[in-house]
Amino acid sequence: MTLVDCTEHSAQLLALADRLPRVPRADLHGFLETAKAAAGELPAALADTLDTFNARGSQDGHLLLRGLPIEDDAALPPTPTSTPAPEDRPLLTMEAMLALIGRRIGLHTGYRELRSGTVYHDVYPSPGAHFLSSETSETQLEFHTEMAYHTLQPNYVMLACARADHEREAATLVASVRNALPLISAEDRDRLFDRSLPCCVDVAFRGGVDDPGAIADVKPLYGNPADPYLGYDRELLAPKNPRDVEAVATLSKALDEVTEAVHLVPGDVLIIDNFRTAHARTPFSPRWDSHDRWLHRVYIRTNRNDQLSGNERAGDVVGFSPRH
Repeated sequence: MTLVDCTEHSAQLLALADRLPRVPRADLHGFLETAKAAAGELPAALADTLDTFNARGSQDGHLLLRGLPIEDDAALPPTPTSTPAPEDRPLLTMEAMLALIGRRIGLHTGYRELRSGTVYHDVYPSPGAHFLSSETSETQLEFHTEMAYHTLQPNYVMLACARADHEREAATLVASVRNALPLISAEDRDRLFDRSLPCCVDVAFRGGVDDPGAIADVKPLYGNPADPYLGYDRELLAPKNPRDVEAVATLSKALDEVTEAVHLVPGDVLIIDNFRTAHARTPFSPRWDSHDRWLHRVYIRTNRNDQLSGNERAGDVVGFSPRH
């Protein structure tokens, strides 16, 4: 795991956060444009780390920033129980960190069908949540590359921790294809590389249909054969050919064997390279006491993998187009 202690930069980061508009959702494009300018003044060591990760990735496919500034827990609002967040909610410090850090590496992107098309997501436990939803808590959220079935798949998933779960049970699991690849036979690599397999999509992208089936096609491995990208979803990838099923099972086992667990604590920002990893979350037990686990999530797109055409702005919302 690549962990960067940002404690020494706290005062400088708070000064940059103070330059951001106080109500981000009132004009999100303007808010993120201001954040872009401020991101140019991030502490040099932090900026260099982000730039290097953005250009080259890392062996383990994620970057953990720890010790970022955050409000005292008593100063935070109650953990949300509904979504989306009120448009007039004042800026929270971890939202500011996601703006500054995210604009250093790319464009914040919303997805029209997901969370009412909002860009900033509150992630919190919700009773009776669908087992594929990030709001589930007492069941395992299985390994997946975020929106692997979407032509405009985000390059990065960013998670900022405002509150950890009470018992510190919840772990964000990350498995990197760079670590998994040596565990996969050449025969299985060849079988999975550039091979489009049927894939279902998350509930939000099903157009109101309970089960539209596998409406997308996903390549488990693609790009450079020696250093491929990953497209994987344990719940949604639906190979039919027995040989494909076997190869995907081998990939799945390899990802399990290289899994790293990250226990997020307040003041953490986790950046997941969404083209080289799958991620998951272990179960935890909410208390429903207004102080349950609370993460802020944003999706970032960059020029890598043809995710941008050149006319986008940070804060844009895109529609669904399945991969084929």
